[in-house]
Amino acid sequence: MKKLALFIILSFFSANAYAYENIVLNSPNLKEVIKLSQSNTDIDTLPLKKSKTAPADWLIMVYMNGKSNIEPFALNDMNRFESIGSSDKVKIVVELGRSKGLENDTTADGNWSGVRRYLVVKDDNMEKINSPVLTDLGDKDMGDWRQAADFLQWAKAAYPAKKTMFIIWDHGWGWLDPKKPSASHLNKLTHTLASGNKSISHDFTTGNYIKTVDMHKIFKKTGKVNLYASMACFMQMAEISYQIKDYADIIVGSEEVVQLPSFNFEDFYRMMLAHPKVGARQAGIFLVDTFKEMYSRPEYSEMLEETKYGVQLSAIKGDKMEGFGKKLSAWARIAMKVNDRDAMRKAKKDVLRFEVGDDITDPKKEISFYGDIYDFIKIVNANLNKNINGAKTLKTSGIALQNFIDNKLVIKNVFLGKDRTGKDYSKTHGIAIHIPGKPGTLIEYEDNYAELEFAKETNWEKFIAYLKTID
Repeated sequence: MKKLALFIILSFFSANAYAYENIVLNSPNLKEVIKLSQSNTDIDTLPLKKSKTAPADWLIMVYMNGKSNIEPFALNDMNRFESIGSSDKVKIVVELGRSKGLENDTTADGNWSGVRRYLVVKDDNMEKINSPVLTDLGDKDMGDWRQAADFLQWAKAAYPAKKTMFIIWDHGWGWLDPKKPSASHLNKLTHTLASGNKSISHDFTTGNYIKTVDMHKIFKKTGKVNLYASMACFMQMAEISYQIKDYADIIVGSEEVVQLPSFNFEDFYRMMLAHPKVGARQAGIFLVDTFKEMYSRPEYSEMLEETKYGVQLSAIKGDKMEGFGKKLSAWARIAMKVNDRDAMRKAKKDVLRFEVGDDITDPKKEISFYGDIYDFIKIVNANLNKNINGAKTLKTSGIALQNFIDNKLVIKNVFLGKDRTGKDYSKTHGIAIHIPGKPGTLIEYEDNYAELEFAKETNWEKFIAYLKTID
């Protein structure tokens, strides 16, 4: 139990420590990848005081919760931001938190603690944050959705812009809310992380993090954004995207663990500064394309091979999630009626599942309960018994859902590598979902799936129960 609990907490960090030990971050030219100008010469940094000029084209707001065991990566990413900086057309503001006394603490940048807000300005010093501190908030709870909403409200008022982007940067657990472990022998860090019951933006000092069912509250209070991105694990799930579908035109995230060093922020910001007039769709493509370019470099390919991980990132349309839910519900309804248990059993066994456990707790990745829905349907269709009444209708419904994912919902999906079972990440198609595997406990979590908007408006929870009857 102790070993499992520690893995759950440190998987985001320990599996990726190789990256910062062996790789110097830089940003090579992307012309061969995206075919757009990368020049960032003659870029003026923003003045320290609020500008009285016309609104910027883009405001990029990063809620960077480093109050955890990944604090060094938060500080490093902030310095990566500064290697590009803001312009008068694209403003980058950050709420950055860090703390003292946690595992992997660093004394870098003055060893301050608490939460600060910054306007990111260009600076070549990768060891020190030199952007101006606009506000020192003290020790705020970054695991509270209200704090995230307060940051968005402040940023929008201080730096008006025609288009807005919001990034949550931290650990992520997909839709689920982990339970607090009861074992008294767990160390302080383990106890602190697991004492929360929410899914993203983990504040280890308070034991709090933001529930999926609360994510939409951020935007109800602040207004929608044009582009939302989760720099956190497992967040490109139907259950999450459905919760915020009305509040972001484009949603970017990963079905899988996000390796560190996270996104290709340098080249993404370069693209945005070079092309400030782009809309949310193209900005999302920039983020996804630059991600693939970075992990395509030899040093990162070596990292993926050594850690036995694949990577994936996708951009989807928020306003298509309702249509996705309806087509998924129709397919699930037919599937339960047809009841081809052999086809379902095969899909449960072979679907590409994401790394909720590890090679000890889930050697064949058959217990993991996050999987790619397109891949699942593809396997079902390939194994349907044609002699069962309704099989043809089920296959047609599945193909319609696959086409909707590829042609309506997902605007860009990128992937690299294989998982530790040898499954290629070309099997991903941009959206994951809860797909129960074999019985087993990888993490204790609250039984609150029914509270999700996705569960209320689709019949997927009923289908989950049906799948659990198939061994």
